Amino acid sequence: MNSLPQILHTISYMALPLLFAMVLHEYAHGWVANRCGDPTAKLQGRLTMNPLAHIDPFGTVILPLLCLLMPGGFFLGWAKPVPIDPRLMHQPRRDMALVAVAGPAMNLALAIGSALLFALLVSIDPTIESYWSKSEKTLPSDTWHAMFLLPIAVMSVYSVLINVLLMLFNLLPLPPLDGGRILTSLLPATAARGLMRVEPYGMLILVGLIIFDPQIHVIHTITSTLTHSLSNTILSTAVGLGGAGDTP
Repeated sequence: MNSLPQILHTISYMALPLLFAMVLHEYAHGWVANRCGDPTAKLQGRLTMNPLAHIDPFGTVILPLLCLLMPGGFFLGWAKPVPIDPRLMHQPRRDMALVAVAGPAMNLALAIGSALLFALLVSIDPTIESYWSKSEKTLPSDTWHAMFLLPIAVMSVYSVLINVLLMLFNLLPLPPLDGGRILTSLLPATAARGLMRVEPYGMLILVGLIIFDPQIHVIHTITSTLTHSLSNTILSTAVGLGGAGDTP
């Protein structure tokens, strides 16, 4: 189990990026649904960036904290899903696919934006990059660097990791995740109805994947291998565009 100082240190840097990632993910769903003719989220006060409207006590608070307590475990979380009514949409099958894509697309945009912010900070102060390259990370003595630039840089890197993780996880082709809804919208009607019958059991299947992950490595592949690989690619590309050299 991680020590209390480690947990508090991680929370201090991850809390804001995680909250923004979850809230804007759900906001994107509601915004696209509204544009497609379904004002349900707007009428219920969910088409807002106010975090309080989107917080799910278990998925947004309890589960992420539990993940931090687990030694070398995975990291998962979610916000309260925005209400969607396909019957009000202009073209339900097409529009449901657009609504489902909107959440992961927002996470990808946030990951790219966070990487560009990190690259900007590195261009302002290249020593930020050297901090990441050290195996023993010691805080710089310069107050401006230690109290302002470095914390923002750390949060921007966490933001890339969190948003890439949420994007990949939500693209799993399992209802009620976004990937399952996208697949349902693309499949022929008969196959789509068959997949929709899985939705009531989707969370149970997901829990099963987590429990048996040491044997099948699905969750680990997403939360570790793919997430870090894609995050490093995004960060290295952003820093490369800024001409700042190597990434962490």
